[in-house]
Amino acid sequence: MQNQSFVTEFVFLGLSENPHVQKIVFVIFLLIYIATVCGNLLIVVTILTSPALLDSPMYFFLAFLCFLEACVTSVSAPKMIIDCLYEKKTISFGGCMTQVFAAHFFSGAEVIVLTAMAYDRYVAICKPLHYSSIMNSRLCGILIAVAWTGGFLHSIIQILFTFRLPFCGPNIIDHFMCDLYPLLKLACTDSYVFGLLVVANSGFFCILIFSLLLVSYSVILFSLRNHSSEGQRKALSTCGSHVTVVVLFFIPCIFEYARPPTSFFFDKIVEMFYTVLTPFLNPLIYAFRNKEVKNAMRKLCNRLMFASVEK
Repeated sequence: MQNQSFVTEFVFLGLSENPHVQKIVFVIFLLIYIATVCGNLLIVVTILTSPALLDSPMYFFLAFLCFLEACVTSVSAPKMIIDCLYEKKTISFGGCMTQVFAAHFFSGAEVIVLTAMAYDRYVAICKPLHYSSIMNSRLCGILIAVAWTGGFLHSIIQILFTFRLPFCGPNIIDHFMCDLYPLLKLACTDSYVFGLLVVANSGFFCILIFSLLLVSYSVILFSLRNHSSEGQRKALSTCGSHVTVVVLFFIPCIFEYARPPTSFFFDKIVEMFYTVLTPFLNPLIYAFRNKEVKNAMRKLCNRLMFASVEK
């Protein structure tokens, strides 16, 4: 069956229709977006230019995670920020589908990277003598390839079904970005089965991975009883950062997709949290509390300053 959409563009209602509120939102989220992208990319550059960090699987995955976070927030935040300057906020049909695909592509890859990071910590703490042989560069490369592939498959399944939905009536989306449930409300057909597919492909997937991660970190914490107090402190600090990021990512994701196919008025707040605010917080949670990363950043800044002075 061919897509019989007559809608060529969608109209967002945004976070607010009040012009004064929109100006405040524009300033706040512009600053947050700049800080998010700069913070995450600073970590990426720091790790890539520091051989000691890059050789560590933990920091290798952290660099990839920060890159994905910058991509996730760039899918929707720039459009949302620019829309605050306009009374009518529109997006083309193709642009809407691209936004849906990109958001789920990068988020799907991030789920797998978070899982890989949990596995890395499990091996480091529970099998320290075999760590270097297990977490070798070949396995790290395979896990990154799996993340890209998994994110693509997760996203392409949903976007192919979304393309087949007919949109022939209302085109107003009560949101600041294109997402699956708001689009389902506009489809000119019974979208119940597609809604169940979303629950299975996104909601159940998030619940499953989140449960596995909680079990893995529970095993890690249980095994720490055999470590020294210094080793326990260092492991708890690292795992605490991981668990915080996992909770901030998965709880909103589960709330959004592991439920009956419907939209709620507070969906915009939840989606804003894990597409804008969580990527903003991640550098603070993960890296800027980490002594090795801060030292590498200091060395990078010193190199840049010396290079500018020499010029």
